[in-house]
Amino acid sequence: MSGPSAPRIQLSGEAGRMENYIKAVRRAGGEPVPGYAPAPEAGCLGLLLCGGGDVDPARFGQEDRGSHPPDLVRDGAEWELLRAYLAAGKPVLGVCRGLQVLNVYLGGTLHQDLGRAGNALHQGEEDVFHPLRTAPGSRLAAWFGENPTVNSAHHQGADRLGEGLRPTAWAPDGTVEGLEHTSLPVVGVQFHPERLPAGPEQAAGEALFRWLVEESRRQSEE
Repeated sequence: MSGPSAPRIQLSGEAGRMENYIKAVRRAGGEPVPGYAPAPEAGCLGLLLCGGGDVDPARFGQEDRGSHPPDLVRDGAEWELLRAYLAAGKPVLGVCRGLQVLNVYLGGTLHQDLGRAGNALHQGEEDVFHPLRTAPGSRLAAWFGENPTVNSAHHQGADRLGEGLRPTAWAPDGTVEGLEHTSLPVVGVQFHPERLPAGPEQAAGEALFRWLVEESRRQSEE
């Protein structure tokens, strides 16, 4: 549980749909500061970009080719959050939409719709569970192992990668499910570690949030 010395972690997500993320940050020892389209909080030491809807394709120089209607307010707010946190070298974790926002912010693009075949693996009425392949030596490999099972709920995915990002996890169809920055404390996952079922995968998912909290704590001690 969080305490007086717990690092404050800013969360950006959909109003009323952040409870699992809030619980995950608290379990990891952080103090969550959630909000919809929030401005950067100077007292927060880490940033969690939660899941949600599609990014405006104009952000990556494309017309609408299958995207859902964007939330322009949230897009703009999360651009300002990333500008502030990355400039300060503070850790950032992006989940689902969060991975996509990270990728686009850093100059990458998205597959606007993975298509019927892709959706069968990634998008259903509830989470779709599928195996993952992780890159040897990556953070995700250390936390999850070589071939974990994870849960997806998305119809878009990373295409061209943003500057400084490298892929570190893939679904069986090649969809990028994990990104890590080569020099900054930045990790993005396309799956949902905040709601993995009890077992080894849930424990691995919790390691993601511990990383965010511990990196944030280290910031406060420097």
